[in-house]
Amino acid sequence: MHINEMLAEAERTGQPSFSFEYFPPKTAQGVQNLYDRMERMYDFGPKFIDITWGAGGRIAELTCDMVVQAQAYFGLETCMHLTCTDMGEEKINDALRRAYKAGCTNILALRGDPPREKEQWVAADGKFRYAKDLVAHIRKTYGNHFDIGVAGYPEGCDDNKDEDSLLDHLKEKVDLGATFIVTQMFYDADNFVRWVGKVRERGITIPIVPGIMPIATYASFLRRANHMNCKVPEQWMTALEPIKNDDAAVREVGKTLVAELCRKIMAAGIVHLHFYTMNLAQATRMVLEELDWMPTTTRPRKQALPWKQSLALGRREEDVRPIFWRNRNKSYVSRTQDWDEFPNGRWGDSRSPAFGELDAYGIGLTGTNESNRKKWGEPKSVKDIASLFVRYMENDLPSLPWSEAPLTIESNSIKNDLIKLNQRGLLTINSQPAVDGVKSTHPIYGWGPSNGYVYQKAYLELLVTPELFPEILRRIEANPDLSYYAVTRSGQFLTNTPSEGPNAVTWGVFPGKEIVQPTIVEHISFLAWKDEAYRLGMDWAHCHDANSPSRILIEKIMNEWYLVNIVNNDFREPRSIFELFDGLSVQDIDVPVKTPIHESNGIDKESNGVSTVNGSGTVSAA
Repeated sequence: MHINEMLAEAERTGQPSFSFEYFPPKTAQGVQNLYDRMERMYDFGPKFIDITWGAGGRIAELTCDMVVQAQAYFGLETCMHLTCTDMGEEKINDALRRAYKAGCTNILALRGDPPREKEQWVAADGKFRYAKDLVAHIRKTYGNHFDIGVAGYPEGCDDNKDEDSLLDHLKEKVDLGATFIVTQMFYDADNFVRWVGKVRERGITIPIVPGIMPIATYASFLRRANHMNCKVPEQWMTALEPIKNDDAAVREVGKTLVAELCRKIMAAGIVHLHFYTMNLAQATRMVLEELDWMPTTTRPRKQALPWKQSLALGRREEDVRPIFWRNRNKSYVSRTQDWDEFPNGRWGDSRSPAFGELDAYGIGLTGTNESNRKKWGEPKSVKDIASLFVRYMENDLPSLPWSEAPLTIESNSIKNDLIKLNQRGLLTINSQPAVDGVKSTHPIYGWGPSNGYVYQKAYLELLVTPELFPEILRRIEANPDLSYYAVTRSGQFLTNTPSEGPNAVTWGVFPGKEIVQPTIVEHISFLAWKDEAYRLGMDWAHCHDANSPSRILIEKIMNEWYLVNIVNNDFREPRSIFELFDGLSVQDIDVPVKTPIHESNGIDKESNGVSTVNGSGTVSAA
C-alpha cells in the first residue's frame, strides 16, 4: 500500500496515525534482537515502518534483507531508504529490484551523507548527484509502482542553511515525481508550522510527514539535537537539565514534552507522525501512551484476518492458513513461499513439489545452547517439563520451543484448563477457544470488516505419552463431534477424518461477502508441521550435553510421544475438548529413561538398567 494512500485515509477518517524508523544494526545478534523488537512494536499499530540505507557493502545488503523480513514475515508495510552515496546505477537498480520482489511499494529517495573518509560528497558514476536524480530514475524505471518520499529540512541541513535554496530543491524533487515529504527531526513546533506554510506557498501540495525523536536519555537527546543542529526550546532545557542524571525521570518528563510537540503539530492540520525510534521501544511507547494512541483491549489494533498477514509480493491476497503454524509465522511464510498456488493469490495444496524442506529455511530453534538452557533450565523429569509449560501458560516464560511469542490474550478464557492439562503432563503446544458468533469488532476475537460475526472451533494440539494415547483415542472415537490427527516422529499416522480435505476452524460472516474461512486443519500440512514440531524438540534436546539427563529425557519424548491435534466441530461447546482428558495424568505412569554411568575416567557409558521418571518428578535407578 502506498504511503500516500495511508495518509489520505488518516485525513479522511480524522484518526491520527504514525510510523517508525529503524536502522541496520552492526552485529548479527543486534539484527536478531531488532527483528524481535520490530515484531513486538508491530502491536503498537504503526501504519508503516522505514529502514535506513547503509551505503555500500554489508550494511546496504542488510537494509534490503530487513525490508524482506518486515514485509514477508512481520506483515509491516515498509518504506526503504535509498541514497546516492557510493551508489552507481547498477547498485541502485539491484536495490530497487530487491525492494520490488519483497513487495515493497515505498522508497525514501535521499542524496545521503558522504562516506566518513571523504570531506565532500561525490557522485559514484556521475549520474546520481542529487536526490532529484534518484527520484527521476525510480519514476522512469518503475512508473507508479513506488510511492517516492523525499527529505524536508525545516531548520536547514548541515551543508546548506539557505531556506529558499532548499525549498527550490524540494520543488524540483516533487516536479520529478516525489509524492510525500519526511522531515528531519525537530523540537520547535512553531518553526515547523511556519516552514509548512512556506512549502505550501511554493505550490508544493504533497503530504508532509514530520520526523519526531523521542527522548530516551538526556545525553542521547543532547547529542542528537547537536548533531542535527536542532533548535531546542528553552523551556525543554529548563525542564530536563535538573534531572539529567536520572534516566527514568528524563523519560517521564521527555514523554510529556514530546507529546505536547505532537499535539501542536496535529493541531496545525498534520495527520501523521514519523518516530525516529533509534531501534528502541520504550521512549516511543511512552509518547504514544501519553497521546493515548496505543491499542487497548477496548480499542484494539484492527486486523483484516485472525493472523498476521504477509505483505510479500504474491502473498497480499492470501486468506487461508493451516493453524499448525499459529505460533511460528516466519517459519510458515518461509516454507511456503514457493508453493505453486501463490501466484494465484490463494493458499493452496501443500502437495506442491515446491513445498520447502526444513533445512532450506532455517526453521530450527533460535538462540544459543547456553541461552536456551538459561531460559528453560535443565529438566530431568516430565514433571520438570510440565512445570515449564505451566510457567508459560502463566506468562512467567516468554516462549517455548514451539511458541516464539508469549501466550496471547485470546487464551485467557481457556488458560485455567490449559494449566490443568500441563500440570498433569499433557503438554499443549497450540490451542484456541471456541467462539460462537461475536461481533467482528470484538476487542479480543474480532477481525475483518465491521458489522460481521466471527466463529471459532475449540482446537487443541499437544504431546501425548504412548501410555495415555490409546485411552485418549478411545474417548475421541466415542464423541462424534471430535476429529483428530495423530502422528509419531517415526511417521505412525492415525486420523478419524473421512477425507484429506481441509476443516475450517475459524470463519467470519460479513455483509455483502462470502463466508471467509482463514484458518484450517489439513492432512498434508499437518504432516509437514509434524517434521518441524519434532525438529524443534530435538533442537531443544541438543541444547544439553550428550548423555545428560535433560537430553535423554527430551529425546525420549520426541522419539516416543504422539503429536495430536483435536478439533471440536461443535463450536457452541467450549469445554468438552478439555473434559476429554478428565482423570488422565502422566504423573500416574512411570516413563522409562536411560541414565549415564559416570566412571572415574570421565567417560560416560549407558547402563544396561533403566531409570524411571516417577510421580515425584525425580530420576531414580531401576
